[in-house]
Amino acid sequence: MPTYEYLTPETENRIITEKNGNSFVHLAFDEQNAVRRNSSKDCADVIRTAFIRDCDKIIHCPFYNRYADKTQVFSFFKNDDISRRSLHVQLVSRIARTIGKALNLNPDLIEAISLGHDIGHTPFGHMGEKILDELYFSHAGRHFSHNIHSVRVLDGIYPYNISLQTLSGIAAHDGEMEMSEYRPEPIRDFPEFDRQIEACYLDKANVRKLVPSTLEGCVVRIADIIAYLGKDRQDAQRAQIITPEDFESGAIGSINAELINNLVVNIIENSYGKPYIKMDGAHFEALKKAKDDNYRLIYNNPVVQAQIDSSVRPMMEELYDRLLYDIIARNTSSPVYTHHINYVNEAHYERTSPYEESDPNQIVVDYIAGMTDDYFVDIYAHLFPDSDRRIKYIGYFD
Repeated sequence: MPTYEYLTPETENRIITEKNGNSFVHLAFDEQNAVRRNSSKDCADVIRTAFIRDCDKIIHCPFYNRYADKTQVFSFFKNDDISRRSLHVQLVSRIARTIGKALNLNPDLIEAISLGHDIGHTPFGHMGEKILDELYFSHAGRHFSHNIHSVRVLDGIYPYNISLQTLSGIAAHDGEMEMSEYRPEPIRDFPEFDRQIEACYLDKANVRKLVPSTLEGCVVRIADIIAYLGKDRQDAQRAQIITPEDFESGAIGSINAELINNLVVNIIENSYGKPYIKMDGAHFEALKKAKDDNYRLIYNNPVVQAQIDSSVRPMMEELYDRLLYDIIARNTSSPVYTHHINYVNEAHYERTSPYEESDPNQIVVDYIAGMTDDYFVDIYAHLFPDSDRRIKYIGYFD
């Protein structure tokens, strides 16, 4: 029987009283302090405030559409009920906004970070990210991380002039590193941010050192974990690789609805009026245990991992080398030009230099990271028609 927690009467009454009297502690980021690279553009007004503008830019980014065909975990299943990244970012936004509303934080900043946090993700989930990182490093001595690439999409490939606060939250959203307490570390300016991002390209260990600069960013970071923890279990059951009985029911429960409710309630209970985001020890230990169980039973499951090394890895290696050759050879009939470079240039955003003059390896990484799962399969078949490498899917009736 599911168990759902509730706020203590003391906390609930305090929230109601302070909101009605507007006497709560003001910890939300003040939009008037939003920082942009070009402060003369994208000025807030009464209709489109600073972070509403960021939300609009992100949701209209050409790469935003591609969330719909980028798989979360289950890349080799044909099943419309298994989550794609388009649903995941909405779940992160919904959970984070629920927490943020209770804590009197800025809902538009939360939404902007949530909507953009995975826009740089590769096809085939985290395993696709791992392979692309290895390829990029072997060719250029630089690392690939999806959260850092999300910043590149919104600040480099498409120089949208998005706020520093939104970009910082996106860069530091790492949902693979859980913490019992999240304290923001304000960032001064874009030069400091750019140094942090460059350090992540040079040493991947620096990614985990990034800390959100706002409480809103901290909320999104924990909401990212809450959003996938139980949802991945639902998907695994639909893929018929686990049963609900495989998971222990700890302090936070075991099913998606329990996990979301109980973690959200505990975070609000322990964070209201505080300059940090926190859960208590029992819930944090239960969160870590639940995440470890997901790795043991789902993410490292042979069925989930099938075809990564036998198909996706060699396909991505061949694709990387072919696209890099085409760029260096200036083969303008190659899909890297017709489907990517020309596509990016059509946006006509102001750049410090033409996009096609970027480092060839960076362009290849941009292109591959921007592919959906289906597009990756199709471009490989197009460029290597004689190859016997193909992705084999578990179909609806298998």
